[in-house]
Amino acid sequence: MNKIFDSHSHYNSKAFDEDYEQLLQHLKDNDVGYVMNCGSSVEASRKALQQSENCDFMCFCSGIHPLDVEENTCDADYEEIEKMALHPKCKAIGEIGLDYHYDDAVCPEKQKEAFIRQLDLAVKLDLPVIIHIREAMQDSLEILKQYKGRIRGVIHCFSGSAESCKELVKMGFYIGFTGVVTFKNARKSLEAMKVVPFDKLLIETDCPYMAPEPFRGKRCDSSMLHQVAQKIADELGKTKEEVLCQTYENAAKLFDI
Repeated sequence: MNKIFDSHSHYNSKAFDEDYEQLLQHLKDNDVGYVMNCGSSVEASRKALQQSENCDFMCFCSGIHPLDVEENTCDADYEEIEKMALHPKCKAIGEIGLDYHYDDAVCPEKQKEAFIRQLDLAVKLDLPVIIHIREAMQDSLEILKQYKGRIRGVIHCFSGSAESCKELVKMGFYIGFTGVVTFKNARKSLEAMKVVPFDKLLIETDCPYMAPEPFRGKRCDSSMLHQVAQKIADELGKTKEEVLCQTYENAAKLFDI
């Protein structure tokens, strides 16, 4: 059986606190070979670091999510993100990016400042980035074009058009897809997925969110990527084993595992 590499999870979420140790065994029993545990704030990155130290099939990334950027986010916060990024199990800066969906989020200019500062950190440390883009594709593309050839990484939980996906692939980015591809209204995601070269495709949960069908609405975990891989295989005319093998290889290459 091919192993799963979940390229984007949040096992540092409180949703996993009550049964975390049992869940790790469940993942092993269901062919999960490796997971990327993502930071979204200083606190979440700190917890992801601690969890990765105590799990032999987990790495983590250190970063501040756009919705966790605040007006008082300061130099000390970025300094701690950098310090954690030097840990041997930190394999990326993330998750970082732009999110214009919520009216109560910090202003776009502050988000851009945080995004650029963390992209610069990734260049400095020669680490890949894990990028979140929601309703901010144009601004994200404009920023990322300035780093062409200097940055590598993944656009996680891709929600843009096939055309914007092509642009990002041309810049060298991997593209990650979640359980959303199994939803009935997934046409846009599936169209984008089909323009991604097989060696640039990643699968992810974004757990505890984004559970695929038939688990939609429940707490998600990495074992549910069997359903995601099967859907992608059906769409691409491949076997589930081919999808699991290739996406594992892709994630291991990107994150230097």
